Amino acid sequence: MLYAPIDTLTVGEESEDLPWIGPELRDVMRPQATVYDDLVTGLGASNPKGHAACVMMAAEAISLAGAPLTGDLVAAFGAGGMPTNARPAGTRSNTGQGVGCSFLLEQGVWTDYALIAKPGWTVSWDEVGLVWFEVTVGGTHTYVGSRHRLPYDNAIARAGEVARHLEEWFVAYADRHTGGTVAPQGIVSSVRGGWPRMAAVTPAACTLRVDLCVSPDTTPMQAKREFTAALEAIQDKMPGLDVTAEMILGIPGTRTGPDSWIFRSAAAGWEAFEGREHEVIHGNSGATDANILRGHGIPTVRVGMPKVSAAEASFEIDFARGMNTVSVRAMEKLTRHLIRTAVDTATRSRAELHELEGEPQ
Repeated sequence: MLYAPIDTLTVGEESEDLPWIGPELRDVMRPQATVYDDLVTGLGASNPKGHAACVMMAAEAISLAGAPLTGDLVAAFGAGGMPTNARPAGTRSNTGQGVGCSFLLEQGVWTDYALIAKPGWTVSWDEVGLVWFEVTVGGTHTYVGSRHRLPYDNAIARAGEVARHLEEWFVAYADRHTGGTVAPQGIVSSVRGGWPRMAAVTPAACTLRVDLCVSPDTTPMQAKREFTAALEAIQDKMPGLDVTAEMILGIPGTRTGPDSWIFRSAAAGWEAFEGREHEVIHGNSGATDANILRGHGIPTVRVGMPKVSAAEASFEIDFARGMNTVSVRAMEKLTRHLIRTAVDTATRSRAELHELEGEPQ
């Protein structure tokens, strides 16, 4: 299976993206293409739509060439691959985190191996999973005119202190769990509390949303216990703090051993294109639908294009432009790699692949 997700991280509409993405929607944040020589910009041009286009073209090229496949080659595309829950008008929570990929497998679209196309010019065999927590910080509901006369404990101010302590804790957490090619990170991503229409009163609670990545060696429950212990340590530093946490999402990290056939084939292809030993990129902390594929028992690796560099572009490459700018030359190179790996795998017999992996037939 050659697989790619197809949905974007942001939506390209001012009503939903502003002001969180910035003061305005730049051209790269909108769903229209702009061409700069060999570069194409626009919402999702690189991640993931440029990679999905490579998967499609690889499958089409193999079909048009009439390659003598001994097995099936499946080109698969799934929505709901980005780390998001329902958009403001939606009611379903399960709209991201690989829901499309899961549905695909539930409908019987299975293969012996999979290669997912996502950014990063390397062959990755492991990646982080993620757990989300909703942290609730308690306080006292009161009125600004009574601050000096009644007990005062502002939940929003308390939540800010909790966020600061957590941001410091994430650094040590990443150090403890770095291994293989992953360095799982954490962030406080959003805050919610109070009535915007009533600036004169404080709320009795303020909530923080936390994303904590987990290595393939850490289960969501282990992460929950470690995170709970971190909050208890913060309580010791902040007398009277009322804080609780609920785990609201859990997707384990996964790995496919580098001795797997699909890794060996993809790495051999990388080396053939580069003329040198495969270069492993360490310190990764991004999750993809590869976790869904591996979690269902399909050996999976990840291969993609490098982020467009400043030397290639006439503009600054920040996070948004990195997500939304693709090099056509890099697309051609990735497509050739996908073709090579697919043909190398799907023209062999199952018995031969088992023998190459040292497994009983």
